[in-house]
Amino acid sequence: MATVDRWLLPDGIEEVLPPEAALIEAARRQVLDLFQRWGYEFVVTPHIEYLESLLTGAGQDLDLRTFKVTDPLSGRQMGFRADITPQVARMDAHTLRREGPSRLCYAGSVLHAKPRALATSRSPIQLGAELYGDASPASDVEVISLMLDTLALARVPDVHMDLGHVGIYRGLARAAGLSGEAEQQLFDALQRKAIDEVDALTESLQPHLASMLRALVELCGGREVLDLAQACLVEAPDEVHAALDQLVAIADQLELRYPELPLYFDLGELRGYHYHTGVVFAAFVPGVGQSIA
Repeated sequence: MATVDRWLLPDGIEEVLPPEAALIEAARRQVLDLFQRWGYEFVVTPHIEYLESLLTGAGQDLDLRTFKVTDPLSGRQMGFRADITPQVARMDAHTLRREGPSRLCYAGSVLHAKPRALATSRSPIQLGAELYGDASPASDVEVISLMLDTLALARVPDVHMDLGHVGIYRGLARAAGLSGEAEQQLFDALQRKAIDEVDALTESLQPHLASMLRALVELCGGREVLDLAQACLVEAPDEVHAALDQLVAIADQLELRYPELPLYFDLGELRGYHYHTGVVFAAFVPGVGQSIA
């Protein structure tokens, strides 16, 4: 190995030098102070856990992004955290076990075996806030509002929101009797909006259920999507209609609070499907091909 190669860092792994390190730390502190003012308590999750707890309920994507090692003390498989969000969900459910709403926030580096996108970091800093124990539309609006305040603090311009609800797909999949590998295959096809694959995977289902699952591929766009969904999914189970009603209530409140905020709805978008049960959302800006929050 040449001397110059000895000091090279792995692809996607970087060190942060002055003055950038100080700027990042100042921004981190500002965001955590904002979270605290909103009533969110700071928690610290472990960098590494046993795989059984780290990946319980997680999808294949998180599994593939997780660095795995063998614990020399126990011989058990361990993984470095690739996403803090499911760790905080586990902490709330199994460690804190509070009655009523629980507001938690976090900030820390994560490690990805594979980058999320081309030329992106494999050791990004992840900050977030989670509200547990309250499934009302008001709680979703609170978290979305906090995210928008955070982006405003960072002076991010031209933000638009993308919203969906995992309960819509989950309710339809349950009604169709899908589980295990079949559900995972359909989930993957929907994420890629691969309509031919969705058609093939649903052809053996009852016609009305197959039609509704196929409709999720194209139910994306502005506010009119919610009205269209009510018509397309009229034969869906009650839990699907409840999820749609929740999205409508959230859209109403967001339009009232942020009349200039562009809202985009994608009922086939299932980010966080394996550990979220309700509304999912993300922020985008023009010129960036992936969500910024």
